[in-house]
Amino acid sequence: MAVYNKDDTLPLSVRESLLLKSQEMPANSVKVQGYDFNQGINFHKLLESYYSSGFQATNFGLAVEEINKMLDKKAEPRPTKRIDGDAPNREYHPRERRDTNCTIFLGYTSNLISSGMRETLRFLVQHNLVDVLVTTAGGIEEDLMKCIGDTYVGDFRLKGSELRSKGHNRIGNLVAPNDNYIKFEKWMTPILDQMLEEQNTLGINWTPSKMIERLGKEINNPESVCYWAYKNNIPIYSPAVSDGAIGDELYMHSYRNPGLRLDLVEDIRSMNNMPATAANTGLIILGGGLVKHHICNANAMRNGADFAVYINTAQEFDGSDAGARPDEAVSWGKIKMDARPVKLFSDFTLVFPLLVAETFARRVKLPHNVDDALNTINGSNGVESNN
Repeated sequence: MAVYNKDDTLPLSVRESLLLKSQEMPANSVKVQGYDFNQGINFHKLLESYYSSGFQATNFGLAVEEINKMLDKKAEPRPTKRIDGDAPNREYHPRERRDTNCTIFLGYTSNLISSGMRETLRFLVQHNLVDVLVTTAGGIEEDLMKCIGDTYVGDFRLKGSELRSKGHNRIGNLVAPNDNYIKFEKWMTPILDQMLEEQNTLGINWTPSKMIERLGKEINNPESVCYWAYKNNIPIYSPAVSDGAIGDELYMHSYRNPGLRLDLVEDIRSMNNMPATAANTGLIILGGGLVKHHICNANAMRNGADFAVYINTAQEFDGSDAGARPDEAVSWGKIKMDARPVKLFSDFTLVFPLLVAETFARRVKLPHNVDDALNTINGSNGVESNN
């Protein structure tokens, strides 16, 4: 306790509480300090300053560190000895992707694709920066539909009954005309017909991921995430693919031309085998629910991921999977006990492009023409070391 003069008349309780002497801070403590705009406008240094700014800005800085660790590990040579022994490579990498030292799983809910985050996601897939995608049915169909019809900025307060009378569908403060879904139905029906014929004549065992790959091929549009996933042999898993407009299509097709089957078991075997045989794994999960659990559960097959970043606004007080912090996944063996996972509490439309700007985008040498881009994509895994 601090020493005071004998004539100090403060009550003893005040001295011991309000005037409690501090211990020294640890030597590696970070001083709180934000960006000084007197230095001019430097967006990279501004985002670097988030780490020392506190609250969710600090979590942003930690997320940048965690993703860069994934990318550094990915750039390292993969061990020559396979984790799975002598098993054939195709069993674990159905799209015949080249092994790297860190397999990166990217999960996202459909509202990212509905929003302008689609272009950020497409950049990652176009430049071959991630290895596995997991999304919902909306994350597939909204991507494909945007190649056929536009989505527009609206308002959260637009009245539902008025929108319905106009054939306009609201997604938060976005508006998707119902004509987009009609055009999508007309586009997808002949593809399903062809898939059924190939199932019956060629014996193809269709799965949700194989169907999504086919849709990416058929859309043939470089604005599409699914297109670039097809081009770069990046599998897209969607275990609830029937929960949306694609499901509506499958339902109607079962009456028009019945018999098409999608094998979920083959997909779950493929999905779970990839982390089980990976040298290291990293998770980037935008949103929650199905995509979050599907990726985390697959990584339980290897006793947990090495790196993980969650971005969502959900809280854990109701026991929801979306709200669960990474430490809950550690208890299930879905993230390794010695990992340093990060949860960033934020609307991803605010922070995800900034996160990509500070990580993936800084490692891509953007060519000046499309031919060079295709050569870059086809010739490498798109990731360079920061070392």
